[in-house]
Amino acid sequence: MSLAADKRAATTRDGDAPTSWDLDAIREDFPILQQQVHGVPLAYLDNAATSQKPTAVIDAVADFYRHDNANVHRAVHALAERATLGYEAARERVGHWINAAAASEVVFLRGTTEAINLLANGLGAGWRSGDRVVLTTMEHHANIVPWHLLRERAGIEIAVLPVTEAGELDLDALPGLLDGRTRLLALTHVSNVLGTINPVAEAVRIAHAHGVPVLVDGAQALAHQRVDVQALDCDFYAFSGHKMFGPTGIGVLYGKAERLAALPPWQGGGEMIRRVTFEKIRFADPPQRFEAGTQNFAGAIGLAAAIDYLAGLDADAMAGHEQALLRYATERLEAIPGLRIIGRAAHKAPLLSFLVDGVHAHDMGTLLDRKGVAVRTGHHCAMPLMDFYGVPATTRASLAFYNSLDEIDRLADAIDYARGVLA
Repeated sequence: MSLAADKRAATTRDGDAPTSWDLDAIREDFPILQQQVHGVPLAYLDNAATSQKPTAVIDAVADFYRHDNANVHRAVHALAERATLGYEAARERVGHWINAAAASEVVFLRGTTEAINLLANGLGAGWRSGDRVVLTTMEHHANIVPWHLLRERAGIEIAVLPVTEAGELDLDALPGLLDGRTRLLALTHVSNVLGTINPVAEAVRIAHAHGVPVLVDGAQALAHQRVDVQALDCDFYAFSGHKMFGPTGIGVLYGKAERLAALPPWQGGGEMIRRVTFEKIRFADPPQRFEAGTQNFAGAIGLAAAIDYLAGLDADAMAGHEQALLRYATERLEAIPGLRIIGRAAHKAPLLSFLVDGVHAHDMGTLLDRKGVAVRTGHHCAMPLMDFYGVPATTRASLAFYNSLDEIDRLADAIDYARGVLA
């Protein structure tokens, strides 16, 4: 059990965070947050790009390599048996965490990007010219480029569900995009640029009423909220471990059992087969059918450790703390002259993208770094959304439950510093 799970008493500031959230104890669980950069304490506000890792995750991966390292599903010696048990236990843990109907609905992959590519290749194998996939304006490139490649190969069409100026999906327009040619709705759960929490369950309901299956890109969601795939009723849900305090190089594609069973394999190799001859191949059932070759089994065990860590936290207190951070950050940044926040959705994760008059986003990021404040700058792999707002790039501060109000003050002060340098 983590230190944070045992301590529930303090707040960062009276009235600004839940009384059950001991931020100091939480931060002690994350070694990297204790360091200094450029001679000042690190303020890590780039969590949407990748989150930091608690000691429990670091130790789980290190302990696996120290004591149990062997390839899974391939031998009967003691190390291999322990490794295989740990890998499949991780699958069970993930399935339970997202409330999959069975562990076999959990496919381990490198991350969200690979999961969507798997679907574009697997689903797309049966699509023909004129078939349609519906995306949204706020999609990450990982949920655009694979479908574009399929369009080039098979002649499919890409339709786009628009967003409002506030950064919310225009769900009223969705039924008009769903017809007999529509093969899939693919949308993000939480925008990596705007922080918008999309009404996924409602979008799924509308799509299913028209006989259209739904893929949800959940890369930005699971770090901030519990996800119940059965309650959402989505057909597929993809996410990455490194965004939710787990290791890099491990991710998940959840798929309803009947949906996965209908997909062909998209990579060939060991462990995804039942029988191989030079004349014929019989493929394994899901999920093994989609896990060709040596998997990141240490990463899967680390992902399970990240889930155990999250399960030890007070989910309501965590959400309250993050929303307190978002409110405070919004107020502080709105008070800065010439600063414009992009995205004003009613329901948001703790993330703010912004522009400052006369300051390019890349210059802003460089100057914030001088003050020890780590943010993301650029188009955030969402060029169509940048085009919608008519901007080339933004600065993005993305927060997590281990961030503090003091770090937001440092962000605001660093922005003022950058404005002074570049004025």
